[in-house]
Amino acid sequence: MRILLLSTYFRPDVASTGVIMSKLADEFAGRGHEVTVLTTVPHYAESGIWPEYAGKLIQTEDSGGIRIHRLYTHVPRDRANIMHRMLAYGSFSALALLRGVVLPRQDVILVPSPPLSNGVLAHLLELARGTPFVYNVQDIWPEVLVRAGALKDAKMIARLRRMEDSVYRHAAGVAVISEGFRQNLLAKGVPDEKISVIPNFIDTEFITPRSRNNVFSKAQGLDDKFVVLFAGNMGFSQGLETVIDAARLLKNKPEIQFMMVGSGAGKVQAEEYAEKLGLNNMRFLPYQPQEMLPEMYGASDVCLIPLRRGFSSESVPCKLFTIMAAGRPAVAAIDRESETWQLVNRGECGTCVEPESPDQMANAILGYYENAQARAQAGRAARALVEREFQAARIADQYLDVLERAAGKQPIRQGGLYPVRAQHTPNIG
Repeated sequence: MRILLLSTYFRPDVASTGVIMSKLADEFAGRGHEVTVLTTVPHYAESGIWPEYAGKLIQTEDSGGIRIHRLYTHVPRDRANIMHRMLAYGSFSALALLRGVVLPRQDVILVPSPPLSNGVLAHLLELARGTPFVYNVQDIWPEVLVRAGALKDAKMIARLRRMEDSVYRHAAGVAVISEGFRQNLLAKGVPDEKISVIPNFIDTEFITPRSRNNVFSKAQGLDDKFVVLFAGNMGFSQGLETVIDAARLLKNKPEIQFMMVGSGAGKVQAEEYAEKLGLNNMRFLPYQPQEMLPEMYGASDVCLIPLRRGFSSESVPCKLFTIMAAGRPAVAAIDRESETWQLVNRGECGTCVEPESPDQMANAILGYYENAQARAQAGRAARALVEREFQAARIADQYLDVLERAAGKQPIRQGGLYPVRAQHTPNIG
């Protein structure tokens, strides 16, 4: 089968979607499928295009038998500005469409979202080349932006809603990462037979439990610290202020060090807040090179999953699988009885606290700080769970089943837009 993977991020970028799609591409190619990738030039980690990729609109490379077409993208200086981000997505979409229409014929397209514009791009390529597409929902746009208060313009929300409905309508299949996402789409009228629930995963051969004192720990001066790690996107949905307030509550224990690693629309605000509080037990680092990730997680004692209230009710954050693979306990500030809450408790691999509750987060961290046996036990349970249920090879088989079924039939066509039920209509007033 000839698979076109249309992903905004792809290795060596370290955005979670890019890591997932890169590993899926490897799994597909390893099973003998022909994989072609349309993606951006690497830019995510440093908020700028990497120097070795600068100055060209289109660059093509081969990696492990996978043909990768890297396309220029506008990199917004202010990731919190929605219009700047739309310009970035638009620049990639325009070049991807021009490149995609001249590529050899593909059997099926796999396209992850966000951004939502990738789904529109896949539909345009379908119209031009007759290639069906499977839409992989990693996050539901525009809802995540509306919930976070980052998108308030009623007309823009309405346009994006129509775009979202159109993508669901034209996709040959829709793969969602959780049952909560499935229920969300069903409420919008997406046919049940079109939806497949396929959880995310982690490369358990790459991310493994490592020695606590390692190259990263020594480079950052952490060998004698108790390290609380947050790593990933610092975006609209993360409750970073909760982490900072928890650090403030624990500042009388200087041996507890908070490491905030990553980038995103909320990073500057988080840095300014931490500086305002005068915290000496918190430091911010940019995204680390991909090869350093196992050591970075190994250098931690506890890892954080902070989300604002209402943002964890429908899906499991990708970073939980990385934390589990590294054999570290998670302190997850998430909605009660969410899928993440249930998974952490079922696996006995961490502690769940209420969202936006610095007191509870600080107490959970302190509990692990004072109980090395509990840390070790949770870490072992975490690794065992991810090995049983969330390995890449197992998940790749599920994706291939969906792709093969999509390649063998025309997309489902229906007149008009899917109805959106009132409980999913954003509060924009």
